[in-house]
Amino acid sequence: MTHPPGNEIYRHDDKLSIWEVDGEKEPIYCENLCLISKCFLDHKYLGAEISPFLFYILTEFDNNGYHIVGYFSKEKMSDKGYNLSCILVLPFYQKKGYGKFLIAFSYELTLIEEKTGTPEVPLSDLGFRSYLSYWTQVIVKYLLEYKKDEISVKEISEHTGITFEDIYKVLERLNILRYNQGQHRIFAEKKFLENIYANSGEKFQKIIRDKLHWVPYVTTIPKTSQN
Repeated sequence: MTHPPGNEIYRHDDKLSIWEVDGEKEPIYCENLCLISKCFLDHKYLGAEISPFLFYILTEFDNNGYHIVGYFSKEKMSDKGYNLSCILVLPFYQKKGYGKFLIAFSYELTLIEEKTGTPEVPLSDLGFRSYLSYWTQVIVKYLLEYKKDEISVKEISEHTGITFEDIYKVLERLNILRYNQGQHRIFAEKKFLENIYANSGEKFQKIIRDKLHWVPYVTTIPKTSQN
């Protein structure tokens, strides 16, 4: 096998690809993937069923085929709004922005679903730091590019797919959210935001929507006969 046994849903520059693998259709492959991640994630729990999850596997391509860089899993149907369950970048591919790339990809799927999402909790310390860095980059970049005088948290959420709660976490942590005249307002100078963005950690490759070919998972509910 020279690539994951699923559908290639994203390819960029003939080097990076993402494959969607259904845990119900490829249980052994997905179970082995979880076992590998257990080697590197101390908090990884292996007691859950594989079939309710989809696995999104990032690969690099060379003359020998597609090599696994990392992956994230996602519940097919999450009643808590989780858009990511487990994430792993293999050690020899870390520090290259791939972790944030996978996080960004999970939010890209959320935007296609016309929803907002958040990762499954509890997060590991490293996972929380990665998400906090990602949220900060995305939110601050949006604030810097926004042209109007006023902006709402709802607009930020709709544009990024990040939940209200996670946006508030970032704004409060940056100390730019103030309660003024009966409502919360963002107060921050452009240079202050530029400095935050410049020091928000390693950047990640932008996801090009035109190269993403994906439709949300839909469960089929059988019709019941009526007497």
